[in-house]
Amino acid sequence: MSGRPPVSGPLDEQPGRRPAEQPGEGSGERSSGPPGERSGERSGEPLGARSGGPLGERFGERAGERPDGRPPGARTESKPLFAVERRAGRAVQRVTATALGPYQSAVVRIGFAGTWLLFLLWELPNRRELYGPDGPWSWDMAQQLIARNGAFTGLMWSDSTVWFEIVFAVAMLSSALLLVGWRTRTMSVLFMFGVLSLQNRSIFMGDGGDNVIHLMAIYLVLTRCGQVWSLDARRAARTAARRGAGHEPGAQGARDRVGPLLWGCLGVFLIIGTVTDRVQGAPWLPVLFWGVWIAQALWWAANLYAPNGQPRALLNVLANLVHNAALVVIMAEVCLVYATAGWYKIQGSRWQDGTALYYPLKLHYFAPWPELSGLLTSSGVIVMLLTYGTVAVQVAFPFALLNRRLKNVLLVAMMLEHAGIAVLLGLPFFSLAMIAADAVFLPTGFLRRLGGEAAGLWHRLFTQDRKRLPEQRRDSPEQPARTLVG
Repeated sequence: MSGRPPVSGPLDEQPGRRPAEQPGEGSGERSSGPPGERSGERSGEPLGARSGGPLGERFGERAGERPDGRPPGARTESKPLFAVERRAGRAVQRVTATALGPYQSAVVRIGFAGTWLLFLLWELPNRRELYGPDGPWSWDMAQQLIARNGAFTGLMWSDSTVWFEIVFAVAMLSSALLLVGWRTRTMSVLFMFGVLSLQNRSIFMGDGGDNVIHLMAIYLVLTRCGQVWSLDARRAARTAARRGAGHEPGAQGARDRVGPLLWGCLGVFLIIGTVTDRVQGAPWLPVLFWGVWIAQALWWAANLYAPNGQPRALLNVLANLVHNAALVVIMAEVCLVYATAGWYKIQGSRWQDGTALYYPLKLHYFAPWPELSGLLTSSGVIVMLLTYGTVAVQVAFPFALLNRRLKNVLLVAMMLEHAGIAVLLGLPFFSLAMIAADAVFLPTGFLRRLGGEAAGLWHRLFTQDRKRLPEQRRDSPEQPARTLVG
């Protein structure tokens, strides 16, 4: 949109007929000043003759008018305003037409699913003491607490050991399948079910890393985190390739049987849970379960009956909007975690005098490597630098997002900090959870290179080299057989 007004010529003008001249337009009238002083005016020529006489008048080049047809002194819209409108339009189009951050959402999915799976495998021998019927936090005590705080957990549906083992197995299996990206939307819902069921059953068994996993499990349900680095993405690419070659005609949903079957089974369980009043907790949780289930059913139906129609396009726009909003919430959550942690540290006297890290390194419970911890605490300068550096990085990170290079530097510093916490304080799962949350800010170029390196390493390690030796020339019926020594 150029903002140019319509042409100012008369609508009833006939071909070959010259419109009536206005004063000062070819009638000999001149403006003050010597002849030829005004641009576009020749000796003895009427104004507008250089533009073709009537043709020039038709395009608004009359005396006293501006080239755009507006009278002198008329205010024009500012060019920066047009630039802002164009940028806003491009931003809206990008947000609605694209699910932003495909690599970032994929690495968050892989990070949190892998962290939770490793934790469950590590605590597999102690699962009944942590979350099951053999734990100090009994089923009756948990039921009383949940009745007051309204938390959701599937483990409170029954106090039998068999039901506990089923829920624990679902949590492990959904984590593994979400990690590899198989039926990502379904597995994200089951992943959230497993995380909430186990953590809300024994709320005193977790730490800060468990709180982050708790929140991210909910956010991942709303993201399209299987666009890359997933089995879903590979299946979609192969399906598109077969259709491009003409080997698989038809709609996308016509050959998908596993997805609708999974969502049908989940719908049956959801109906049973709703009717029997098992889906309890916060009011938004049943809405989330039913909303995701209905949305996925509509998505499958649109792919089956109208793969190129407007309903499919509308659902795609809505999915992109929800994904982008959830990704923004994940980023804001990470910034909030670091900002609150940093500002609370500033208020502590031990953080102010630079000795805060000395005390946890001296605790036996947080010293898996006593020699290494003793080496660090033996130097007051190192303890002071690490203490002040931790506070500075956490406070400055939300503001560093305004500068890409500074953000990347602080991101590396925070990841190294969490790696140090995993080694020095013996908190590997907390550190993995925080590193997975930090990964949402990693640059796309770095993630693509990392994915390429990982794929190359996988092929070198697990794919056999099938390069064949040069074959001999085929023998023809007219030629005798040849050998390499003949």
